[in-house]
Amino acid sequence: MSQFKRADRVADLVKVELADILLKRIRDPRVSRLTVTGVKMSDDLRTAWIYFVELGEDVCRPETLESLQKASGFIKRELGTRLKLRYVPDLIFKQDTSFAYGSRIDRLISEINREEENDRSDS
Repeated sequence: MSQFKRADRVADLVKVELADILLKRIRDPRVSRLTVTGVKMSDDLRTAWIYFVELGEDVCRPETLESLQKASGFIKRELGTRLKLRYVPDLIFKQDTSFAYGSRIDRLISEINREEENDRSDS
């Protein structure tokens, strides 16, 4: 028996294909700055939760999520042609907040390092 659940393997496939679709097939500029950070599938493979971050933003802009939801039908059709699954999962888009916190921490560390450099140069 395999160590990994089928849902995890399908989630990895969906993530790869979704990233390709967002990069090459979606022309909406509001979606162009997204990175798919993870995909979680339900055990029955009927629902996929897509986690994403918007580059350069701590919080997802409402228009970004709106444009993703509008494009979900197109994205679902594209996934259906690329994946050999009995059912194409329903897509639920969610902002990955763990990356927002990491980004904030990185920015704070950079500020502290700059302040320390300034203190050293002043003395």
